[in-house]
Amino acid sequence: MAENLEISILLDFYGDMLTEKQKQVVELYYNEDLSLAEISQHVNITRQGVRDSIKRAEAILIDYENRLGLVKKFYQYESGIQEIISNAKDIMLCIDNLKSNQKEIAFKAKQIISIAENLYE
Repeated sequence: MAENLEISILLDFYGDMLTEKQKQVVELYYNEDLSLAEISQHVNITRQGVRDSIKRAEAILIDYENRLGLVKKFYQYESGIQEIISNAKDIMLCIDNLKSNQKEIAFKAKQIISIAENLYE
């Protein structure tokens, strides 16, 4: 299951780098959950041809990720944004507990939260 999700995500990032036939076959297999026989009928190639095309496409997608690392960077970016939001909210809680007025810190923390939430959407 995890491998299926990984290939599907790689397809989202790098699918346009595949041939149209490879992309179609991989989308049918991973995203539409069709069997090799169903795909074979759909695209008019043998079941073995479908399997070979899927395996070649998988290798290409994995190679692109190993070289470019876009999926890894995306998850790091997403994690970083979540951490920024969490830390900024913690700052806001700390400010609420301070006796002195810390308007500037509160303003900056609100800006951080706003920017991060906008980037995360």
